[in-house]
Amino acid sequence: MEALALCSPTFPTFFLLFLSIYLFAYFLVFRNWGPKHRPEASSCFISLAHGTPAVFMAAHALINTTQSPPTFASPNSALDNVVLEYSISYFLMDLVHYLVFFPNDILFILHHLATLYVFFTCRYMVHHGAFALLVLLVLAEVTSLCQNVWTLAGFRRADAPAAAKLYELLSPPFYALYSVVRGILGPFFVYKMVVFYLSGVAGNLIPRWAWSSWIVVIVTAILVSIVWVFHHWIDWYKGRNYKAGKKVV
Repeated sequence: MEALALCSPTFPTFFLLFLSIYLFAYFLVFRNWGPKHRPEASSCFISLAHGTPAVFMAAHALINTTQSPPTFASPNSALDNVVLEYSISYFLMDLVHYLVFFPNDILFILHHLATLYVFFTCRYMVHHGAFALLVLLVLAEVTSLCQNVWTLAGFRRADAPAAAKLYELLSPPFYALYSVVRGILGPFFVYKMVVFYLSGVAGNLIPRWAWSSWIVVIVTAILVSIVWVFHHWIDWYKGRNYKAGKKVV
């Protein structure tokens, strides 16, 4: 375990990795895309590079935890810290993207700042609690692949019939998976976290200011996610009814 920690890429290496992937996407992969969607597509590209690998990395860290059974106050392992640094690097790179191209997108900027706060304090200040955050990371990123492909198809659906068809095909299963993860599994897990922390079992391992602020950030993110997918369900339902009406006419 220690040998792995010594060989693992550090935070600057991860950040340079995501920067390189972003530049590769912007200047090569999406070079023919319009000025509006080109930066957004590049952001999706680094999200693809982060999401699914982060799920496997987090799952690997959780399975190979040094404490059995782990708790919400367990000390961070070397593997936990690698995963946290990987995600910190991604969110920092994507935050730079928003600050450069979409500085008025306050919601996403605040989301990234809040996420960075939680991961950063867990990794560099508290040194405990990564178990809970990695489970939430898995829940948050398990939909990443589908969501980013769906988003990229959405960018091109007005110009490419194949992209429009893919977008329509992916929408219902993506919304369903997202709803289950963000609307059921996520809230249930956060409830277990709240019960644990309020019981005082964490003691002084995780300060009250830390776990309480983490809970506020996580609950807010989940509520925003539920509202987001709810609105997309409504749009999908209206679109389906509209098409059905056109066929009848």
